[in-house]
Amino acid sequence: MSQLDNPLEIYKLLPKTNCKLCGVATCLAFAAAVIKGEKRLNECPHMESKIIEELDGKIIKQATPEEQLKQILEPLKRKVATIDFSASVERLGATLSGNKLTIKCLGKDFKVDPEGNITSDCHINEWVTVPLLNYIIDSAGNDLSMKWVPFRELSNKTIWDSYFEHKFEKPLKQLTDNHPDLIKDMICIFSGKPVETSFSSDISLVLHPLPKLPMLLCYTKPEEELESKLNVFFDSSAEGNLNIDSIYRLSVGLLVMFQKITSRHIKP
Repeated sequence: MSQLDNPLEIYKLLPKTNCKLCGVATCLAFAAAVIKGEKRLNECPHMESKIIEELDGKIIKQATPEEQLKQILEPLKRKVATIDFSASVERLGATLSGNKLTIKCLGKDFKVDPEGNITSDCHINEWVTVPLLNYIIDSAGNDLSMKWVPFRELSNKTIWDSYFEHKFEKPLKQLTDNHPDLIKDMICIFSGKPVETSFSSDISLVLHPLPKLPMLLCYTKPEEELESKLNVFFDSSAEGNLNIDSIYRLSVGLLVMFQKITSRHIKP
């Protein structure tokens, strides 16, 4: 039998009685726990020892979220270590303090040392860490064009369009529908700037997730039988300063942060 890296492959070998003697509610949940490294096959009392011995060495455990993040960050840190920080200040819209770059993310200072380690007075989330290092490595330092375009115009990889709409724009619209004033306040906390645009909207705010990656949020409130609208735009120079994957990651992370902040401010 080949290596096992899928819970369903483990599940096929189990009795499927959901006896719970392994300490897990169902056989499928037990199979998932085995793949995650949280359970061992010998904790199922119905499996023969011969089968357990045969399979134990063939199970490929899934990496934990922490391990997965480390696998992503290590090559990025190695690339950061090759970059001349002093020559990159203007390109990144950053400042240099000693041997560390200081880059503003949503108005907050994030410091990056030559080994790619990030420090900040605020909590450092994964959705900031990976895009920030990619920004340092890949940003072309393009000046802003001052031309706002929707996400779909940043890349010809159309698969991202659907993800962005369903994972960011629609949920953000729903959140704004429920708490429009609160969202406006939250954006201001992160140095959001009300602006006038040629787009028709009740609220237009610009955020800077990174110095050369502004994001424009345009929201129109619901009125009578008309639904609300929320549109998100980026400067047309965006993909030259950050890859599309990291732009998506930053956007979804921003939504998660707004959702958490909103939930803390809503009284039960």
